[in-house]
Amino acid sequence: MSHPLVALLAILGAVALGAPAAADGHPRVVSLGPALTAILLELGAEELLVGVDDRSLRMLPAVEGQPRVGGLFNPSLEAIVALEPDLVVLVPGAEQRSLQERLEALDIEVLALPNTSLSELLACIETLGERVGRLERARARVAEIREAFRRAEAESIVASRPRTVLVLQRDPLFVVGGGSFIDRMLFAAGLENLAGGFESPYPRVSVEWLIAAAPDLILDASEERESALAYWSRWPSLPAVVGGGVVAVAALELTLPGPRPDAALASLRALLPERSNASGDAGAAR
Repeated sequence: MSHPLVALLAILGAVALGAPAAADGHPRVVSLGPALTAILLELGAEELLVGVDDRSLRMLPAVEGQPRVGGLFNPSLEAIVALEPDLVVLVPGAEQRSLQERLEALDIEVLALPNTSLSELLACIETLGERVGRLERARARVAEIREAFRRAEAESIVASRPRTVLVLQRDPLFVVGGGSFIDRMLFAAGLENLAGGFESPYPRVSVEWLIAAAPDLILDASEERESALAYWSRWPSLPAVVGGGVVAVAALELTLPGPRPDAALASLRALLPERSNASGDAGAAR
């Protein structure tokens, strides 16, 4: 990742002078990720935001007009430092490691918040809430999410679960694997995630794998999801095609690890046919 240090002396000078503290004592925040930005908005901390990544600007109308600091995976160090933040929040990853080290070398606090699994996402909401002075609101949101998943899982104890694949991208083909909050959402909705055995939360698979898996339900969250039925009908033997189980789903609502996975779960359940609440082996906890 390239970060040309334009006007480095000016940047270092700004850091040496120190960033002005927010009037209420809360930090000036730069958010590098739409999921984190959405959580800050949900917690009522929008006034603390002083900059966001490009993807947040595209996906979240509420931050329109915020200073941009570059792409999610290639943000500009100079743009971030020029905003004089007290805190930069990001999701840890190989692409962000160098940036985090550079920011910390400039004495800028970086909060790296993993959010792949449901437990990580809930911890992310609570940790971020605590850091920006919204802990009570964050805890309330987390409690609501926990209760929604508990209730849904109790109601989805069924004798058989539709064999499901959730498609994130078609070419190359990426699906939802095991360990992610979406995997947990599928389980809570009463579905069997056929890719749940993959170690990667979002594995790349082949069309041949999907055909062999023979899903009853294909949830298509790809950018081309509006043409889902026409696309998957290219393989007419798929049980999902034969049985009318190809469903286009709203990608942003369902796949963003943001502050409302409970709402995404409710939307997912609303797409599914009613099933009797019969007990069976499939309802056992994983």
